[in-house]
Amino acid sequence: MEFFIENMNSKMATTILGWKYEQPYDFYNNEQSDEAFEELMDGSYYAIADKNKEVIGFFCIGESAQVPRGNHFGVYKADLIDMGVGMHPNLVGKGNGFEFCTGIMKFIEEKYPSKSLRLTVAMFNQRAIHLYKKLGFVKEDEFSNDVTEFMTMVRI
Repeated sequence: MEFFIENMNSKMATTILGWKYEQPYDFYNNEQSDEAFEELMDGSYYAIADKNKEVIGFFCIGESAQVPRGNHFGVYKADLIDMGVGMHPNLVGKGNGFEFCTGIMKFIEEKYPSKSLRLTVAMFNQRAIHLYKKLGFVKEDEFSNDVTEFMTMVRI
């Protein structure tokens, strides 16, 4: 899987907001709202494009990768780099995740060489949790909001 990391632009953000995942992953569907668009354009998001310049994924760094409710439980107190990832619905579950996430992690680790990575994943998403464990992440904390249970994982 060859891909390129680019700064998010308005066309890419609009494309990503239109993605629809099947159940149970529809939890990750975005709202097509001004607020969602502005978040994708806030500078913490990057687009991932294939060799044809088609958007195949995205990732974010920092607070955008955190679930706000986690702050209530103190799960984000450690000074780590939070990352969040999203892959085009047509590419998920097809063995692309390891290479996809490895490329993202390499980019982040080059940008922040002295920081460890943390991510937050919905606990029902066993497919992602399995991938993150293969990538060297270990479970750190659990918390929930009104809808879903989450786990933070850290790669040191």
